[in-house]
Amino acid sequence: MPVSVKAVAVFCGSRFGNDPSYRQVAQDAGQLLAQKGIRLVYGGGSHGLMGVVADATLRAGGNVTGVIPHFLHTREKMHEGVAELIVVDSMHVRKQIMFFRADAFWILPGGFGTFDEMMEILTWKQLQRHAKPIIIVNTAGWANQVIAMLDAAEAQGFATASARGKIEIVKDVAEALEHSLSEATATPPLSVDQL
Repeated sequence: MPVSVKAVAVFCGSRFGNDPSYRQVAQDAGQLLAQKGIRLVYGGGSHGLMGVVADATLRAGGNVTGVIPHFLHTREKMHEGVAELIVVDSMHVRKQIMFFRADAFWILPGGFGTFDEMMEILTWKQLQRHAKPIIIVNTAGWANQVIAMLDAAEAQGFATASARGKIEIVKDVAEALEHSLSEATATPPLSVDQL
């Protein structure tokens, strides 16, 4: 049954990347979430695109939850302006908390950490641990190779078409929001040991 989207987890880079459009899409995401009254859940850092999306949300009057492992508090520099900053012991706990706090997941430009977060949340969906929307915002084609990898896994017989269909590709955050609102479904609550 359809449910409202009250919080979106945004996975993105702790660096800016080489294309100015990457910074712009992070800013657009933060502004849009704030305008719609949707809480941003993100990795808690102030560097790179993570910092841009958080700052944009805050500037637009939105609510932000940051989740960061203690060992990254210097490397990613914890965002001091976030009202709710959750410091955890491990990357795995970080992803669990982000999962529980979010109704949908947006993947913006990023690197290995972003890929890790995307693949884990996609695997959980394939294993029927949730039915929340997972959406790649393919700004300036940044995710073309990632998408090709997903398609290759299906073509090579390592993923079904149904599994491949559990992650969507859109061109901008407006489309990501539209898909999130139309596809969010009630997921029975899980305990941590069920993930």
